[in-house]
This record gives sequence, structure tokens and C-alpha cells, in this order.
Amino acid sequence: MYAKKLLEKLREEKRLSKEEFVYLLEHREEVREDAAAIARDLGNRYYGRSIYPRGLIEFTNYCKNNCYYCGIRAANRNVKRYRLSKEEILKACENGYALGYRSFVLQGGEDPYFHIERMEDIVASIHKRYSECAITLSIGELDYDRYQRLFDAGADRYLLRHETANEEHYRLLHPDSMSLEYRKQCLRDMKKIGYAVGTGFMVGSPYQTMEHLAEDLLFIKELDPHMVGIGPFIPHHDTQFRDKPAGTVELTTFLLSLIRIMKPNVLLPATTALGTIDPKGREKGILAGANVMMPNLSPVMVRKDYALYDNKICTGEEAAECCICQSKRMEMIGYQLDFCRGDYKELES
Repeated sequence: MYAKKLLEKLREEKRLSKEEFVYLLEHREEVREDAAAIARDLGNRYYGRSIYPRGLIEFTNYCKNNCYYCGIRAANRNVKRYRLSKEEILKACENGYALGYRSFVLQGGEDPYFHIERMEDIVASIHKRYSECAITLSIGELDYDRYQRLFDAGADRYLLRHETANEEHYRLLHPDSMSLEYRKQCLRDMKKIGYAVGTGFMVGSPYQTMEHLAEDLLFIKELDPHMVGIGPFIPHHDTQFRDKPAGTVELTTFLLSLIRIMKPNVLLPATTALGTIDPKGREKGILAGANVMMPNLSPVMVRKDYALYDNKICTGEEAAECCICQSKRMEMIGYQLDFCRGDYKELES
């Protein structure tokens, strides 16, 4: 009964205390269906039954960082490394545009080869050719000046998952060379510049507690981002967490519902990781309140090498095949792919 009261409080006030979030997470089975129904209703109010595909281009799997959970960490010598050329990136955009995509996501490791001048040129070239399309970047931590330069070149959105909002937990997942506070500052800088900002976290990562997840939700409330990307932790065989259990669909989808209820107009992906741990995972994400998908536009020859975790799906599909498949799957659950830019919508006054 108390869990239902907390869910209603979240719907009405859009906030809970840390202790209330923990209680709700621990008693989620009592309110899972109610939470999903509220989340779907709120998502439909702002975005209808449209699911927005973002054409994902994973353009480099080189990375200078050594995050303990990541398959493309710098210390992993078993990765077949690759970098797409500017021409290959533009070709992926061309293919996506022909399929109807009007939103592109350039994602990569923190690769020093793609210095600011090179990235400015790539972003500006995409913006010039496809001026009506949204450009999202997901290339890690930068200083304020470089974020500004990429924004000025034509980038509209930036994704930077904080991964965990708890300092002690962050230290268990990352080397000492990385800083949670700096990562949070990057997100604040991007908002100040004018990006549509996305953050997020792993669900079920090693050593994670319900208290940690509650802190993640409180950080999202504080930051007030435009997008939130969460997905289950999935171990990679070449990391120290290879034997840790994966996160679950049931906890991930419940958190999707809570985020939608807390921030009704948020852009909320049903991630590839969800589809990797459950054949119907992305559909379950949509039915829990998500409204974005990120089909892969990368050349098929490199997809298997962008392996942040094991057993990633859709590494052999052509973009057109993926489009047809996902369109049918969305229709089966009462939604449809909408290939517009899929911009963030402000809250109703």
C-alpha cells in the first residue's frame, strides 16, 4: 500500500526523497504494472505513439580510458581496433538519410585521433549536407571550449552517461584518473552552452545498491536533462567484471517507468543492451515508457568490434533490414517508428 502511495506522490510532485525511492525500488513488484501504465500515458501525452529512431554511427573503438566494465577499454589488447574515415561517416549518414533518418548519433571511445579540429570538420560537413537533421555526439569528456566549438559547428545534442552518481561506487568502476565530479561538470557545461543533454547509468552494475540507484534518480532530477539513457550492465569477457551477473530487464524497465513519471517529456531510449539480454527487451522498454531507439548505421564490417559488452545484437544486419524489422516489431505493440528529428518537447505550462 505504501509503495502505491509513493508512486502517486511521484506522479503528482515529480520528486521523492532518497529513502522513498529506495522503498519504491525494493517494493517494485507491488506497483510495476501501475508504474508502466502511468509512464505510457505520460509518454503518449507528449509524443503520441511515435518511437524516434536515431541512426547510430559507432565511428571509433579506440579509447584512452580504462573503465573497468568496458570491452573497448585502452588496456584490452584483444580488441580489433578501427576508425571510420570522414568519408565513411558521411556515407553512413547518406545511407541513413536515404532510409528516412533525420537524426544521427556519432558515438565513439575517447579517441585522441579525433581531435577537436577533426571533429569540427566532420560535424560541420554533416550539418552542411543534412541541415534539417539533428546531430548528436557521444564522445566523452571535453572541456567547455571544445563543447562550445562542436555546438557552433552544428551539433545539437550530446550524450554523456554519468554511470553512477555515487562517488564511492564510481571509484569501484573507474580508475583514479577519472573523476565523477568532472563528468557531472561536463553535463552542466553542455546545458549552459545550449545542447539538448543526455545522461544515464547502468542498471545492475557491480557493487550497485538500491541506494545508489536512488542517488542516480536524484541526480537526474537535479540536472533536468533532455534525454536519459539507461540499460542493464552486461559483462565483457575481457574485463575484470567478466564473472559478474548482468543487470535485469525487470529492474531496468521499472526504472524507465520511474524516470518517465518523474520527467514526463524526457526522451528515453529502449537500449540495445535491453534487447541483448531479452529478445523482447526493447519492446518491454517501450511498454515501460521509453520512446527512442538507436538502430545501427555503422558499416556492418565494424559493428562486431564496437563491443562494449558481450553478445551485442544486430551486428550483422544491414541498416535497411534493421529498419524493416524494428518497424514491424513496434507495430505489433501498438507503436510506430517516426523518422523525424524527434526533438525534446517542453513541459506544458
